[in-house]
Amino acid sequence: MKTLTAIGTAIGAIAAVIALSNPAAAATAKRGSFGKLADGRAVASVTLANARGISATIVAYGAMLQSVVMPDRAGRKADVALGYDNLGDYLAKGQYFGGTVGRFANRLEAGRFRIDGQSFQTPVNDGKNSLHGGTVGFDKVLWDVVSVKNGPTASVTLRYVSPDGDQGYPGTMTVDATYSLDERNNLTIEYVATTDRATIANITNHAYWNLSGEGSSNGAMGHLVTIPAQTYLPTDAGAIPYGEFKPVAGTVFDFRTPHAVGDRVRDARDQQIVFGRGYDHNWVIGRDVTRDQHLMAKVYDPASGRGFELWSNQPGLQFYSGNFLDGTTHGKANRVYREGDAIVMEPQIFPNSPNQKGFPSARLDPGQTYRNVMTYRLSTGQTGANRTAAPKKR
Repeated sequence: MKTLTAIGTAIGAIAAVIALSNPAAAATAKRGSFGKLADGRAVASVTLANARGISATIVAYGAMLQSVVMPDRAGRKADVALGYDNLGDYLAKGQYFGGTVGRFANRLEAGRFRIDGQSFQTPVNDGKNSLHGGTVGFDKVLWDVVSVKNGPTASVTLRYVSPDGDQGYPGTMTVDATYSLDERNNLTIEYVATTDRATIANITNHAYWNLSGEGSSNGAMGHLVTIPAQTYLPTDAGAIPYGEFKPVAGTVFDFRTPHAVGDRVRDARDQQIVFGRGYDHNWVIGRDVTRDQHLMAKVYDPASGRGFELWSNQPGLQFYSGNFLDGTTHGKANRVYREGDAIVMEPQIFPNSPNQKGFPSARLDPGQTYRNVMTYRLSTGQTGANRTAAPKKR
């Protein structure tokens, strides 16, 4: 039996090598349609797929990651990204599912910031604060598909030009969102932005992950999470960090070694858990944006064998444990999404950075280029199918 197992393992490894070297197995990008807006504008979709059974569907509305299909350790495929199967539901109750969020992702205290002594006001849409760019952020606009390419790395690039004064932000900002998938199971999202006037930029992706399959009864609380951070940013009751870099040691925020999300997510002895109704905080991976990517987090689902490593060039990781999924949302295949059914991990500059000394700068000036590149090194638990390569230096 051991001999047969060894032979099977060898065959799997050889097949993986052949798939990588065979041009016919290169990743593909297929155009599609995701309906029309009320004004008649068509909403395009593009599905990236590789020879290892992984695919990702990107939709032009919100430049969103609408679907990620992965096999489990037994080869059974499932969509592991929460969301809807039709445009109407995204328009009615988007909840940022897979959306590109900006101009300033996360929260701005009272929706305000200053540049060169001038004050700017963005819409307040989260209690007293502004969240994810305002009432009509990047996740609620139609992007243009400007490039679609097939493998060995398949990709789609979408573009949105945000006019001067959009949601109160100064400057005309041009943003490109590029999604790519290769045969090493690296799913990369890269945001690049320029401006014609001094402004602020913090753009990320808000994918909800349940590696057991979206809507699965397992939920995401059994996912094992590792975050290589020594400190995190405690917040006030409105989820605004107040400037402290608090050590994770001895707290429920210590993920330096793997922990199941559900082990401590409801520990009300920690006031921060009470404020966030669970995890909804920023872990400090570094103090500034870097040229190259570094490890942000590892996630593994013991039930399915699926997992990923998340790499980025950003200093902060917002980890959210799906605390506000309340059972009123019916997702794909009419599955009900409940509290704890997914987790969100967003590489970014720290929340409220423009208003907090000692936080990384979010300022973007003419002639500069904003860049956030994040790579999900996906793994399926299948022999010979998980040898992902480290993200290339960019």
